Amino acid sequence: MKIASLNELKKTLKNLEPEEVTALCLRLAKFKKENKELLTYCLYEADNEAAFVESVKQEMSEAFQEINIRQLYLAKKTIRKVLRIAQKHSKYSGIAETQIALLLHFCEEMKATKVKIRQHKVLQNLYERQLATIQKLLLGLHEDLQSDYAPQFQELSRY
Repeated sequence: MKIASLNELKKTLKNLEPEEVTALCLRLAKFKKENKELLTYCLYEADNEAAFVESVKQEMSEAFQEINIRQLYLAKKTIRKVLRIAQKHSKYSGIAETQIALLLHFCEEMKATKVKIRQHKVLQNLYERQLATIQKLLLGLHEDLQSDYAPQFQELSRY
């Protein structure tokens, strides 16, 4: 996700209605860090959620490619870093479908790494916690959406 400059944000905010600016500012006040990222999402990427999800997935995939599989400690740090990226961006969105898509992608990428997840308790627990989160989010979705994500979730659950 490309972060807009302060000048670009200022120009865009001037074109908004006062009620919209107030709502954005109240939402922004809830977050202590990454305020510019949240504001960038709200102003530029909230309209096209699919493109936002794809850009975050791309960022996550690139981070997974940087995993140092020779040292487990560094691999775990990188995996946690990627999970923080997914959680941060899903928090910005606030949409359950976005969070599910990002966590499913995280689990797929984690499964595809050469790190043996099942042999390391910390990584196994991390993977299983994400699956539990996905399952919880799936229960809150409409039945049609649940059926869309179910095959992918079932495949990851069998791992």
